[in-house]
Order: sequence, then structure tokens, then C-alpha cells
Amino acid sequence: MKTNQCYPGIDHDQHGGMTDIGRIIRDAWLFEILDENETCAGWSYAQIDQLYDQVTEAWHAYGHLVSNLPDDLRARHAKIYARAVKRARDHGWDPALTDDD
Repeated sequence: MKTNQCYPGIDHDQHGGMTDIGRIIRDAWLFEILDENETCAGWSYAQIDQLYDQVTEAWHAYGHLVSNLPDDLRARHAKIYARAVKRARDHGWDPALTDDD
């Protein structure tokens, strides 16, 4: 775990925010744990861990599967993730590339 460092925010995360932390933040938006304007810039990694716990708990009711979400949340998920993929691709992210590429 990183110590004494702060998260740069989903807007400044690597791969256009298509990272594990980016997913946690987008899912927090989905479940309205965070406002969609919250990028988590300047957050400690301990705060990100706490957010992860909250997001995990929110997903628990749906078996951690998008297909189990009610229609309104499934539509919200699709919107949030479509916007994220477009933004990441616009910033050069290629889902086919690995960290070794």
C-alpha cells in the first residue's frame, strides 16, 4: 500500500481513469456514495480503502453483478461507464494494451 501519498484524482489517473481506483470511484457515483463531480483528488489511500469498503457493501445487495441491478441503476451504470470509456479512449487508452506494452 502506498503511504504518505495522495491520489491524483480520477481525471489525472493513468489510463484515463481506467484503473481499479477509477472503478471504485465510478461505482461510488453509481450508488450515490459520492457526487459525480467528486474526483477524489488529494485523497489519501486510506480514504480510498474506506470508499472501497462502502462500494463493496453497496454491491453486495446485487451479488456484485451489473445484471442484478434494477433497471434504473443498470441504466445509470451504462451511462457512467460509457462516458468513462469514451474519455479514456480520447486520452489514448487502449483496452487491448497491457502494462507491459
